[in-house]
Amino acid sequence: MKKIALLAVLLLPVAASAARNAALEKEAEQFVQLYSAIYQGVYTAAQDAQWKASTDVTPEHEGMRTAADQALANVTGNTLVIEKARGFLKRKAELDAQTVRQLERVWLMAAENPNDIPEVVAARVTAESKQSSTMDSFPFCLDKSADGKTCARPTTANEIVDILVSSRDLGFRLKTWNASKESGPALKPGLVELRGLRNQVARHFDYPSYFDLQVAWYEMSTDEMMTLLESTLKDIQPLYEQMHCWTKYELAKRYNQPVPKMIPAHWLGNRWAQEWPGLVEGIDMDPLFASRKPEWIVKQAEAFYVSMGMGELPPAFWKGSDLYPVAQSVRKKNTHASAWHMDLDHDVRSLQSIEPNNEWWATAHHELGHIYYFLSYSRPEVPILLRDGANRAFHEGFGDMIAIAANQQPYLKQVGVLPSTVTIDENRWLLAEALEHTIAFLPFSAGTMSHWERDVYAKDLPESQWNERWWEYAAKYQGIEPPAKRGEQYCDACTKTHINDNPAYYYTYAIGTVFKYQIHDHICREILHQDPRNCNYYGHKEVGDFLKGLLSVGATRDWRKLLKEKTGSDLSSKPMMDYFAPLMTYLQEQNKGRSCSWE
Repeated sequence: MKKIALLAVLLLPVAASAARNAALEKEAEQFVQLYSAIYQGVYTAAQDAQWKASTDVTPEHEGMRTAADQALANVTGNTLVIEKARGFLKRKAELDAQTVRQLERVWLMAAENPNDIPEVVAARVTAESKQSSTMDSFPFCLDKSADGKTCARPTTANEIVDILVSSRDLGFRLKTWNASKESGPALKPGLVELRGLRNQVARHFDYPSYFDLQVAWYEMSTDEMMTLLESTLKDIQPLYEQMHCWTKYELAKRYNQPVPKMIPAHWLGNRWAQEWPGLVEGIDMDPLFASRKPEWIVKQAEAFYVSMGMGELPPAFWKGSDLYPVAQSVRKKNTHASAWHMDLDHDVRSLQSIEPNNEWWATAHHELGHIYYFLSYSRPEVPILLRDGANRAFHEGFGDMIAIAANQQPYLKQVGVLPSTVTIDENRWLLAEALEHTIAFLPFSAGTMSHWERDVYAKDLPESQWNERWWEYAAKYQGIEPPAKRGEQYCDACTKTHINDNPAYYYTYAIGTVFKYQIHDHICREILHQDPRNCNYYGHKEVGDFLKGLLSVGATRDWRKLLKEKTGSDLSSKPMMDYFAPLMTYLQEQNKGRSCSWE
């Protein structure tokens, strides 16, 4: 009896602690449920206002969007929300793992717009609005008047793109490239101000910098993220060096110039050298779509998913989406393709301007990838706050993976796009894919962009060194140099749109690029037992089952554990490098006897 009585006394603290934990868990769950209901409502209103502003650009709709965004910010950054979330997270070891994941989402969203430092948030909103206005309305100019005070030949961003892709006149290309960088000095003061405000917000929430705050969405530190990026860059370096070598020799021949060590930036078809279009001839798929209607393209994209057992798109998609071009005289719409999860449930839409060509064929498949991802995790088992990709890169990577599958020869032949008698040169096809979408992009995104923004935010790089550091990284990671020395009166990084309006994000695109080949490789090799370069998902329900298992969990799982569970591997560049292995052999043959180093 004495032993039993003693045991009861010893267990009293444990029982009391369990009771306290149960009470804490119940309180936390009630908070999350209440917050989720309010958040879903204001999120839906904000999405509706943003949709109107994007599909019918008017001052009235822009005002509605601003007001709705502010209302959403007032909820996510509410001082009571911050106080409650902070209190619960201090005791997260006593809470259920899913409750903690939701609370961490509440915390990360609050950190963007904390109402307990309203003067900083207001200053940031004002600065970001001003920066966007400066960026969107900047008047590019190809030629100044004789007195140098007015523009004799205005140009647009779209015309700059067209010139850099198509012109063979190096002098005209240089003039155009220089014009594309004129917005940098106008944008630099605003970005300096925004760097300070963004860091102030992040540090208010105990993050070392705004860069660290964004990386926290991956449940990683900045050091861990940079290590991952460096590992990826090391993996692709041999192939990138061969591509770089082939490209500089090809361009030197095109422009009748000596072969340089580094590629002059104005030689390439993209003003930031993030992709290298227009180099591979004989790979033009557009004529295959000339006889098709835009409606057929999006319906066939839906049929791709339906064939794998993923279900037809809901009526709300067809009723609410804006999929085709409209005349500017009718209304102005944003022509950038996007997918929308309007209510975090089954109201899903897409904004596109589909035309019958290969780019829109791939884009339609990509955007519906986002839509089917939304639908997969919009189910009762996934809490509202976790209805998102397993990480941000999963969404981009999944859509891009489907775009790869949409351009595989067996699928194109099965649906009647590519004649059965036609065979595409695999080496040139792979070269175009590597130059325009993948390998050329990674040193830019994982290298130059991510390292420069890390330095700006996490290392407080003085603005007097911004341009020099940008070109140091472009040389190191991309083997690119400016046409002439660029001083600190310029800010060439500032000319990049997402540096201004979606900062500290480019590692997401890099991770998504690696992810898409890893998932594609798993599907082709392990499920379909096909060559990843000649693979057809169409009609295979087992592929749909695999994808639903990957997508339907949303953000309820650690993305690293989920990826390893589904593919048997951590995030790895190996499948991507295996995919491009024939290209490596081809380029080594092409580059025999050439001097390839840019060091």
